[in-house]
Amino acid sequence: MNSKLHVVCDGQGRPLVMLLSEGQMSDYKGAALMLDAIPDAGTMLADKGYDADWFHRPQATRHRPCIPSRSNRRMPVGYDPTVYRLRHKIENTFGRLKDWRRIHTRYDRCAHIHVGHLHRRNRHLLALINES
Repeated sequence: MNSKLHVVCDGQGRPLVMLLSEGQMSDYKGAALMLDAIPDAGTMLADKGYDADWFHRPQATRHRPCIPSRSNRRMPVGYDPTVYRLRHKIENTFGRLKDWRRIHTRYDRCAHIHVGHLHRRNRHLLALINES
């Protein structure tokens, strides 16, 4: 009953697209499923789990990827460390989502119920962000 949450955020750290996948699925396969839903942006930030050769091809995405190379990559791909520092906003979003114990520990067996709670939490976060 493992699961993995993939989230696309805007520049402010607001979740735009969420995908709940099986825990055994690699990160870049989850990203491939969400590729059409990713809005147009100049740069796409992601962690090392999303490092794949097809992500770095210009025809694969409409974004300039800023993804550090995995340690086992033979030919490391360059990235901008200054831009990559902005990824803390994404990590903060995950932290805020998982502030709710129900989401953090995933009490629900059914994925559709868990996704419903994720969307409810997301609406709550968007309301808090828009107030400030």
